[in-house]
Amino acid sequence: MVADVPLPTPADASEAAPGAAAAPAFSPLYRQIKDLITRELQGGVWKPGEAIPSELDLAARFKVSQGTVRKAVDELAADNLLVRRQGKGTFVATHAEQQIQYRFLRLMPDDGGDRAMARRLLDCRRTRAPADVARMLECKSGDAVVQLRRLLLAEAQPVVLDEIWLPGGPFKGLTAERLADYKGPMYGMFEAEFGVRMIRAEERIRAVVADAASAELLAVPPGAPLLSVERQSFTYGDKPVELRRGLYNTTRHFYRNELN
Repeated sequence: MVADVPLPTPADASEAAPGAAAAPAFSPLYRQIKDLITRELQGGVWKPGEAIPSELDLAARFKVSQGTVRKAVDELAADNLLVRRQGKGTFVATHAEQQIQYRFLRLMPDDGGDRAMARRLLDCRRTRAPADVARMLECKSGDAVVQLRRLLLAEAQPVVLDEIWLPGGPFKGLTAERLADYKGPMYGMFEAEFGVRMIRAEERIRAVVADAASAELLAVPPGAPLLSVERQSFTYGDKPVELRRGLYNTTRHFYRNELN
């Protein structure tokens, strides 16, 4: 367990919580505690896969009730930032976790079988950001970026053609060789080797038809219907760190979403 790090603490549960500059005075106390824990996660006090202190210890550190901490931890677990393990404690979520690594891949096989897919890297290169990519990554047009193209295959059949754009600074040193050598999920590699954790994503989906180039790679006829999924992924602080444009062949798969 990581040694205690002194944190700003509220005097008691009835007072305004710490970090007034970062959290409005009307924010519920458990939300302010959630923000404090998130700030520590962002700062690397607890690394992905590591246990965080117990609710009782956190309550003592923040000088609030254990129930307030539990509510904050519940929300962080619902946000997939923390993972509860029965009888073991609460851990920082990692994209290496089975239940986490497919969180952003919503494509499911029609037969309900294994959703794991093989990867085939087509290209990895450093280039300059086109204007539309720069806008989505909140960088300047012409800034250094990494562009990846890959296929995802189910039972040796291509299903997804991805074009992925990453900011050059955080992903300095990312090469085709490093991608090929890493056996886990790509987001797991980003997290473990580059310290970039994908927290949430927004997607835009539309129906398109395959052009000649994408049809050849996806082994479908030109003009075949495809699902276009543009995903913008964010790390802590709502900073965009990935733009992904995927073409999905849904002949034997469907896109699954859960609405609350």
